[in-house]
Amino acid sequence: MNLNRRKFIKTASIASLGIYLSPLLANAKPALGKRIGIIGLDTSHSLAFTKLLFESAANEFDAYKVVAAYPYGSKDLELSKQRIPIQTEEIQKYNVEIVDSIAALLQKVDVVLLETNDGRLHLEQALEVIKAKKTLFIDKPMAASLADAVKIFKAAEAYQVPVFSSSSLRYVEAVRAVKAGKFGKVIGAETYSPATIEKTHPDLFWYGIHGVETLFAVMGANCQTVTRFYSADTDEVVGTWDDGRIGTFRGLRKGKTDFGGTAFCEKSIVNLGPYLGYQPLLKEIIQFFKTGVSPVSADETLAILAFMEAADESKRKNGKAVKIASIMKKSGL
Repeated sequence: MNLNRRKFIKTASIASLGIYLSPLLANAKPALGKRIGIIGLDTSHSLAFTKLLFESAANEFDAYKVVAAYPYGSKDLELSKQRIPIQTEEIQKYNVEIVDSIAALLQKVDVVLLETNDGRLHLEQALEVIKAKKTLFIDKPMAASLADAVKIFKAAEAYQVPVFSSSSLRYVEAVRAVKAGKFGKVIGAETYSPATIEKTHPDLFWYGIHGVETLFAVMGANCQTVTRFYSADTDEVVGTWDDGRIGTFRGLRKGKTDFGGTAFCEKSIVNLGPYLGYQPLLKEIIQFFKTGVSPVSADETLAILAFMEAADESKRKNGKAVKIASIMKKSGL
């Protein structure tokens, strides 16, 4: 979103509904300080980011540091209840102050990492940060529904607050090379990742999001239809893009699991790996905090969530193809 109201680029699915969703303000005011606050200590990402920043040379991440954290986080997911006390103790080893509310956190920081593992809480938590006009990164899942994500982006636009959400899988070196056109046009792609299911979230939102994000990073946002083939052990989700290209995501729940995939390009067949950790994503986050410019548009993020909701709809319909446009419409787009 540009203050000049420059013409917004639409995904094909959104365009079919005549809706424009802008990226966040390209010339939004950068954060004035280098103090990061964390919401949610129920994910390994919270400690991983804090440790990387704490142990880095001052110039590697422009001296940004985590200075305060609000532990919650889900209070009813069993994994979260187990992690929060442990990670609350661990993060204090990096000189991070623990506070008892988001409001208290916002008084002490310039920018925020929303790390709560439970996507059901993200809308409420994000709105508090956005209303305080703090630049915000939201970790996966961005929300527990497409409708909640739409509300977050609309609030961000209304308050002119930059918001960014991405899986670290988007920043695998091979994925970036394919996306940059190094191997010519992408003809199609297959990606895979663990796809553990959590009953409180739409199936792919909980963990399959990582492989889906990889798929969209190389294929683009213009998926039109989704068909899902489901078993207790495996998902196979097939998307057809607006130009006839086909991309698939395989969700793994049994046997060896990993992150990766293959991009079929004009000049080469490219292995989309290996995954080497959080550092590339963290560099993108810090650049986002400095500039206020999100490297992933709201349109693309919403298209990813719509793909996953369409996959659930296809599962309910025993593998029938579902149009992305119909999912967008149900979510208020």
